[in-house]
Amino acid sequence: MTNGSTRPARSGVAVMIGRSNVGKSTLLNAIVGSKVAIVTPKPQTTRMPVVGILTIPGSVNTAGIVTRKNPHLRAQIVFVDTPGVLPRAKDRLTRMMASSIHESLEGVDVVLHVVDPTRAIGDEERHAVRLVLPLAKPKLLVINKIDVPATPHREAYRELGAGFDGVAEVSALKGTHVPSLVKRVIGLLPEGEFLYPEHQLSDQPNRLWIAELIREKLFLALEQELPYSVHVEVTELEERENGVLYAAAVVYTDHERHQRMIIGRKGQSIKEIGSAARRELEVAMNRRVFLDLRVEADPRWMERYY
Repeated sequence: MTNGSTRPARSGVAVMIGRSNVGKSTLLNAIVGSKVAIVTPKPQTTRMPVVGILTIPGSVNTAGIVTRKNPHLRAQIVFVDTPGVLPRAKDRLTRMMASSIHESLEGVDVVLHVVDPTRAIGDEERHAVRLVLPLAKPKLLVINKIDVPATPHREAYRELGAGFDGVAEVSALKGTHVPSLVKRVIGLLPEGEFLYPEHQLSDQPNRLWIAELIREKLFLALEQELPYSVHVEVTELEERENGVLYAAAVVYTDHERHQRMIIGRKGQSIKEIGSAARRELEVAMNRRVFLDLRVEADPRWMERYY
């Protein structure tokens, strides 16, 4: 009798592409079942490709994927969340982001073009379509946010899907039809062994994940006041003798005015941002964390990191 250990596996890379704020990062987290990508209302939150790994090892009911018809399904999908597509890159950071999107489309097995039916098809969407349609890979148009009561452009996106290999409609926020989307992606993957260990959810180093979480809290706390061009670097990460994880990080911004804004009156703003990040880190890591933040204004920080 064939069992999960001998049955051929399906394995491959599925890249998510789309304009900013369509819900790619929320969808990635919903699929993986863990927060591997930060999510904020601010456009261009995702700067570099973020990997989330979903593994179905066989004989395990994962998100409703394994069924009686296929009880020993073995599959691993390496999802790649990319920055929002911009038709024109204006500065060093956006040029880097645009370059990372093109690189992410190389050597993939499936392309998911994620769209938001609450927004009309515009230049960003058309640019994304021009990137995706010529690819000789299976392509799915994923219409997200179907939980929103008013989606005036839903039919227009369905028509746009005529050039794709299929259309899926989901709610990343509510999880609606996400398991069905995963099943469809698995069906498009080639046979092959797993690319990562079964327990691994992402390829992000701890320092990068912590830095991104801090950046998320910055955007959530300061909303539209803060420009998207801030950077966080974790400079020190060590376990202390008392079992506390000590993390020191620097928040870089390009102007002293933004530095003062982040720090806040009597340091109150950065203190609240640090507390929010620390609380989430402690829950995620199931341990005590001491987070030491400082803020520096450096107009040339982008040249060093990007």
